[in-house]
Amino acid sequence: MGFQQGLSGLNVAAKNLDAVGNNIANSSTIGYKAARAEFADVFASAAGAAASSQIGIGATVAAVKQQFSQGNITATQNPLDVAINGSGFFRLSSNGAISYSRNGQFSLDKNGFIVANGGARLTGYAADATGNVVRSTPVELRVSFADLAPQATTDVRLSLNLDSRADIIATAFDATDPSTYNSPTAMTIFDSQGNAHSLTLYFRKTASNAWDVYGSLDGTVIGSGPIGSMSFNGSGALSADTTLSLNVPLTNGADPLDFDVFFAADKVTQFGVDFAVSHLQQDGYTSGRLVGFSIGSDGTVMGRYTNGQTRAQGQIALANFTNPNGLAPQGGNQWVETADSGQPLLGPPGSDRLGSLQSGALEDSNVDLTEELVKMITAQRIYQANAQTIRTQDQILQTLVNLR
Repeated sequence: MGFQQGLSGLNVAAKNLDAVGNNIANSSTIGYKAARAEFADVFASAAGAAASSQIGIGATVAAVKQQFSQGNITATQNPLDVAINGSGFFRLSSNGAISYSRNGQFSLDKNGFIVANGGARLTGYAADATGNVVRSTPVELRVSFADLAPQATTDVRLSLNLDSRADIIATAFDATDPSTYNSPTAMTIFDSQGNAHSLTLYFRKTASNAWDVYGSLDGTVIGSGPIGSMSFNGSGALSADTTLSLNVPLTNGADPLDFDVFFAADKVTQFGVDFAVSHLQQDGYTSGRLVGFSIGSDGTVMGRYTNGQTRAQGQIALANFTNPNGLAPQGGNQWVETADSGQPLLGPPGSDRLGSLQSGALEDSNVDLTEELVKMITAQRIYQANAQTIRTQDQILQTLVNLR
């Protein structure tokens, strides 16, 4: 009797319509992956039956598999919106329960944790006090709003040219008398409390290809003579790298300023052109407050501070699976690991088989509405055809009943 085949056909067609309807319903769900109903035929096996004479007893739903193809990426204005471009899943923690998602709509909770809709916390690699990311066991990522501590200057570097045409000066050095030195330059450095100080260097030609360097801090001359000297060869190049080590006591309660002034042989010249400083660099800074943060393509959460510094606060970790279709969907754009999926392969974005991240963007659903609508029409026709099979079988049965 053909009722069994028709009923099974109605059932699988309804399941197919369910899958299509669910895809259409989630066509605007961020990070959603379209599902596809897969079917198989059904045979009733009988011992000794010839394979060529067996007729199937219908169809069944073999599996409903999600398609983990890439969705379109749409730019947004929220820096905490993050899209994965490539393979991988965000790793989320909800009271220790781990789940995985492609939905990058994140925000900050009241404690500074980066959370998904529903409150699950994004996990990744923590950064130490100096901003170095430590790639060990993933932790819940948290943005710290604490002030960035100041750093005293320890290294000063200059690139400059001293005018070889300058006159040799024989009179005693006096910082207040420009006639006792050839060229000055000033820069700002910082003490251990983040206080700014003005460091002025004075360059004084003492002989052909020979220069003395004097210094002052906040208008007070450092030491009783030159803090160092430089010599040049006949082509105007600095004879060797030159380091001037200084230790200047302070009266404001901060630690003494202990720093080096470094002149690289390939950055300092003595040519017959005007004195000029092309580059000044020092490694100190005052304290700073967090004014914003960004997420890089490698997942690094980088804080920006009022003192112009940036510091890593952590790095997003991505997870991938040997068999993503083995993941169990939990709703809320989340999956959990199963024995079929295999264990998660964790790593920073852009490494191994993991995609990169795009901040200020979201991955759209990969549902193709046009394709789904065509599938819906096809499924509807299949449903009608199976209903017609049952109707025809009913007519045949009615004819048999009416035989006399």
